[in-house]
Parts: sequence; C-alpha cells; structure tokens
Amino acid sequence: MRNVVVATHGHCFDGLCSAVMYTRLLRHVRAGEELAFSYRGMGYGPGQNGVDPAILTGDDNAILDYRFSVAPSLNWYFDHHVSAFPGAAERDAFEAGLHDAKRHLFHDGKYGSCTKLIADVGRARFGLDTSDCAELVRWADMIDSASFPSAEMAVEKSEPVLQLMTVVENKGNDAFLAAMIPRLLERPLDEVAKSQDVTEAFAPLWAQQQKFVEQVRAGAEVRGSVVLVDLSDVVIDVAAKFVTYAYWPESAYSVLLTRSTTKCKLSIGYNPWSKVPRTHDIAKICERHGGGGHPVVGAVTLKADEVAKAKTLARAIADELAS
Repeated sequence: MRNVVVATHGHCFDGLCSAVMYTRLLRHVRAGEELAFSYRGMGYGPGQNGVDPAILTGDDNAILDYRFSVAPSLNWYFDHHVSAFPGAAERDAFEAGLHDAKRHLFHDGKYGSCTKLIADVGRARFGLDTSDCAELVRWADMIDSASFPSAEMAVEKSEPVLQLMTVVENKGNDAFLAAMIPRLLERPLDEVAKSQDVTEAFAPLWAQQQKFVEQVRAGAEVRGSVVLVDLSDVVIDVAAKFVTYAYWPESAYSVLLTRSTTKCKLSIGYNPWSKVPRTHDIAKICERHGGGGHPVVGAVTLKADEVAKAKTLARAIADELAS
C-alpha cells in the first residue's frame, strides 16, 4: 500500500477539481500499485501561511492550488497563483527541485485554473487521457478565472455546477473532500451536481446569499471606478462573488470587506466584464498586506478582532485602485 497525502485549496471548487485531476494522474503514473489517498483542505486565514510539513507524511505528498512549501517530503506540486512563493527561500527551493528527477513541480501563473494545469501537464508529460474530464476542466477554468459569459450567470447560480460550487465554498473541509472526490472520480460532474444531497445543501446557502446581495446593494459605496462594500459591522457566514459586477456593471474594481467568526476578509477583484482597462496588479497589492492571488483577483485576511485595521485597509486599497 502506497500512502498519498494531497493538500489542496479547501473551500474552493478549483481546489476540489485539482484533487480529482491529480488523483487520476497519480493512478495513471503508478498504475498497478495500490494507493491510499488522504485529502487535506488548506486555507488562507490569519496565520495560515502554508502547509504544515508535519502533515506531509505520505509516500507521495502533493500540494495543489496553494502556496509552495520547502518541505523536502513534497514531491508533487501544481499551482497557478502568481503569489505561490511567499519569499525567496520558497522560490529558490522550487527552482532547485526542478532538477530533481524524484520530484514533479509545476507552476504557471498564466493558467486560469490549477485543474487545467494538472490536466495539460498530465497529458503532455505523462500520457494521461483527460478526454472524460473535459467538463470538469471547463467548469473549473471558467469558475476560477471568472470567465463566465455574464456576471448575472455567476450570481444567479441556475446552473447545477454553480450550486455545487457554492456548497464546496461553504462546506469544503477535509471530510467533504474525502467524500466528494471519489464521487467525481466515478461519476460525471453534472450528475454529481444534480444529486439530492447537493441540492439540499445548496438551498439554505442560496437563501443566505439573497440576504447577502441585499446587504451589498445597501452598503455599497461607489468611489470612481471602484465599488467599496464594508459589511464588517455584522457577522456574515455566506458571501457571494461577482455581486458588485452584476449591479454596478460600469465598475472596474471591487473591494469587499466581510467578517466571520474567525477572520476579517478583504476580497479584491477586477470586473472581467468592464470596459475599463485593468491598470493594477491585484496580487501584488494583496501580497503587500500578507495576502495573495492573481493579477485580476486576490484577498487579504486579518484576525476577527482587527476590524478597525481591516476598515482602514479596505479604504486604502479602494483609493489605490481608483487612482
């Protein structure tokens, strides 16, 4: 029995699909071997700056869709975040690992999703047949790169896969991953998305999202090309992406501050449907404040009791984006 530890981005549709694709890849690479997979969901909350090396105890250890680790036990890595390397030590360790035949490390910040990166590398480098994963890759790429045909599609969530996405974003812990990944390995994505348990889990989340939409509409402040929404005065458990783009389609950027019981979160994004050209690298802005992401979207998290600091930072970032 060969034990495999997979640390992937938790509470994230691309993180889930990346784990599915990697599992397919490793089963192909190690065909004929008995593999036992253990999945761990990684987060970006306060103090969560990377994967704890202590969990990388498998014969194969993979990090997917998440920050690189210098842990010598890491022998598989896939990510597409431009902020994948917290510092020079991580970047140097990654570069050195590229020359180690026993390690398989892949990073490409030009990819819209980690799922597609794994699929493409698997096909080109390892001969993996990904034809039956086309829908999984298509949806993961659309969702993580925000390449929906419209903001309304992303907000209305009439597509079953977007309902599954919502469930993943709110329920996607270790136990959820352990249960959902085998289902997506065995059944088509659309079939899983239409399952009764997914539909039932989505219903209360949808009701909470409708309340969130009203909170956004009531609390939004338009500052030039930026929509700033500060909802930190209340605890919010369910938030939705792209709401500002649907209701303020002329905006170029959004800065959304929310507070849960565990953290304050600033979600910063560029409106992919905007006619205004993007002039800021959001990942670099977020990195300056301990966060990260992509040039078009990113996030910064602070402790739950750092509300005043989060409010000040949200306004400062909004002002920077409006300049």
